[in-house]
Amino acid sequence: MINRPDTNAQRKKRHKRVRAKVSGTQDRPRLNVFRSDKHIYAQVIDDISGSTLCSASSIEKDFGGPGGNKDAAKKVGKLVAERAKAKGIETVVFDRGGYIYHGRVKELAEAAREGGLTF
Repeated sequence: MINRPDTNAQRKKRHKRVRAKVSGTQDRPRLNVFRSDKHIYAQVIDDISGSTLCSASSIEKDFGGPGGNKDAAKKVGKLVAERAKAKGIETVVFDRGGYIYHGRVKELAEAAREGGLTF
């Protein structure tokens, strides 16, 4: 029998390690990324008050198209940057959620930078 590693458990351990050091404040909230097989989600979070300031995902009604590819990640990145700018948020702390900074996570981050967020 082949024992496969639980990759999600490993990701959660990495995320827990990162979250011990990275925290969002009112002045500089945290841009969190969650990636599933079919969709990608991004939230701008103030950890001190424990509230989500704005969010965007590929599961929204008016998104259009598939949500599990790089193009969708780029759209979500631009959308979350646009919504954050509307709330007056310029700088954020990027939280990749334990995922490798590659592929969809990288596309989302670069699109958010293009949209005007600095991190």
